[in-house]
Amino acid sequence: MEERERANEEEGVVWNRETVPRVLEIVSTRLPQRDLISLLLASPWIHRTLTSHPSLWLVLDFREMNNAGNRLVSTLSQLRYKHVKQISLEFAQDIEDKHFDIIKSKCSDSLQNLESLNLNGCQKISDRGVEAITSICPNLKVFSIYWNVRVTDTGIEHLVKNCKHIVDLNLSGCKNISDKSLQLIADNYQHLECLNLTRCIKLTDCGLCKIFVKCSSLNSLNLYAVSSFTDEAYKKISLLTELKFLDLCGAQNLTDHGLSCIAKCNNLVSLNLTWCVRVTDEGVIPLAEGCTSLEFLSLFGIVGVTDKCLEALSKFCSSTITTLDVNGCIGIKRRSREELLQLFPHLRCFKVHS
Repeated sequence: MEERERANEEEGVVWNRETVPRVLEIVSTRLPQRDLISLLLASPWIHRTLTSHPSLWLVLDFREMNNAGNRLVSTLSQLRYKHVKQISLEFAQDIEDKHFDIIKSKCSDSLQNLESLNLNGCQKISDRGVEAITSICPNLKVFSIYWNVRVTDTGIEHLVKNCKHIVDLNLSGCKNISDKSLQLIADNYQHLECLNLTRCIKLTDCGLCKIFVKCSSLNSLNLYAVSSFTDEAYKKISLLTELKFLDLCGAQNLTDHGLSCIAKCNNLVSLNLTWCVRVTDEGVIPLAEGCTSLEFLSLFGIVGVTDKCLEALSKFCSSTITTLDVNGCIGIKRRSREELLQLFPHLRCFKVHS
C-alpha cells in the first residue's frame, strides 16, 4: 500500500515538473495576458515555466482597467517585462502624467524595445506625459492617442523629437492640434503609412498639403468629420501613390473637382464619401474610371448622384466592388439582388434607400 502511494506521489511530481510545463508551452501563447498572470499563482512549477519564456511577456494589456497607472509602474518594475513591445492603456482609468514621470525615472530600461503604445481615451495625459513616455521609447512605431483634448502641438513636437520610427499615428479627436503638428509630422515621418486625423477641427488645407507632399508612403488616411478641408488641398492628393484607404465622411466642402483629383489615386481600395453632399455624378464617374481597384465605396446621403454613376462603377469596378452604400441617394433606383449581381458580381453588401 505504501509503495503504491509512493509511486502515485512520484508520478504526480513527474506530472508537475515535466508534463504540465510541456502542455503550458503549447497553450500559453494563446491565452490572454490576464489568464497568464493568474496561472503564475497556480504552482511553483507553472510559475517557473511561464517566467522562463520571454516571448510570453511582450504585451501589456490594461484596457479599461482601474488603477492602471499604479499597475503599469508595478508591472514594468518586474524583470520579466524588460523586453515589452506592446502596451495598451485604451480607456484605462487612473493613468496620469505622474505615472509616466515615475516610469521614466525608475523603469526607463523596460521600454527600450517598445514598438506600440495605445493611449486611446487616456484623457488625463497631457503634453508633459507624452514627453515623459516617448523620451524612453526610441523604437516606437505605433502611437495612438485618440480622444485627447489636452495634447497640443507641443506634445507632437516631443513625439517627433523622441520617436523617429513612427509608421502608424492615430490623433483622432485631438482637437487642439493645428497645422503646426502636420508640419512636424510631414518633416519627420516621411515613411508614415497610417494617419488618423478624425475630428481634428483646427486643421486647414495648408497643413494637409504638407502631408501630401512629404508623406508619400501613406496607405491609410482618415479625415472623418474634418469639414474644413477644401478642393484646394485635394489637388495634391495624387502624390500619395500608395494610398489604399481614404475616409472623407462629412467632407462638406469637397466638390466634383476635388473628387476628380482623388480619382488619380489609382490604388484606392476603400473610400468613404458619406455625407459629401456637394458631390454628383460628375465626380463619381471619373472616380470609377481612375480607381478600378475599389472594393468599398460609400455614397451615403449624397442626393446628387444617380444611376449614371452606378453604371460607371459597374463598367470599371465590377470585378472588385464588394460593398456599396447608396443609402439616402434618392437618384439611384432600387434593384433586386439579381439585378445588383449583374452589375457587381462580387457584391456582398449593398445598402440602398428604403
